Amino acid sequence: MKIWHCYRFTVAKMDKELTILIADRNGHVRDFLEREMMAEGYKIRVAKNAKEVLKWVFHHDPIHLVVLDPDLPDSDEVPLLEKINDRIPTLPVVIHAFSLETTIPPEILNKVIFVEKLGNSIEHLKKVVSETLRRSK
Repeated sequence: MKIWHCYRFTVAKMDKELTILIADRNGHVRDFLEREMMAEGYKIRVAKNAKEVLKWVFHHDPIHLVVLDPDLPDSDEVPLLEKINDRIPTLPVVIHAFSLETTIPPEILNKVIFVEKLGNSIEHLKKVVSETLRRSK
């Protein structure tokens, strides 16, 4: 019985090695999402603007998923998504925003997941992140 528990702990610990980048212009939202995702066992990086997003995405420590509100101070959302997709096409991106702008080209839109920001969207966001990471392994 103890061996099974040790094995289970090892598997859970491996999942904790997954790193999520949370990018939002609002510091309160970043802090909240960071707390919630850390409670799920993920390693978190945060970005407050597009420059920081690209720094972390292209960093030598891998990012396994990006939670992105594309309304960042120093970027137009489409070029940012294109840069991420061009450099790392397998990197899952979850757009976490109040509404999805239709200005995103279909070839990029088909590669992102949209989770609408609502008062209680955190549980849905956590589920989407977990399922997306599980599929991308």
